[in-house]
Amino acid sequence: MPVPTTAPTTESLTTWLAERIALYLTRRPAEIDPDVPLAEYGLDSVAALSLCGDIEDDFDLVIEPTAAWDYPTVHALAGHLMAEFAADTAQGGGA
Repeated sequence: MPVPTTAPTTESLTTWLAERIALYLTRRPAEIDPDVPLAEYGLDSVAALSLCGDIEDDFDLVIEPTAAWDYPTVHALAGHLMAEFAADTAQGGGA
């Protein structure tokens, strides 16, 4: 997936995260409730590390692999990523 040309929104990140997590868990994205802890779906450390790599590749944003546990739902993780984008932009970074 190419780096987005516009800044992501919470909604677009929520969709992206649900799609990516569904891929790792061999589920349909519609099965991923954004308010259910990812651990309840069986997300493991390997998938969490892969997810962080995908975030870096697709959004040019480096996050700690523990983010999936620190922000345990799709909504919480999307909110964290939005805060990271805002901080990165404020520091003059970004894609």
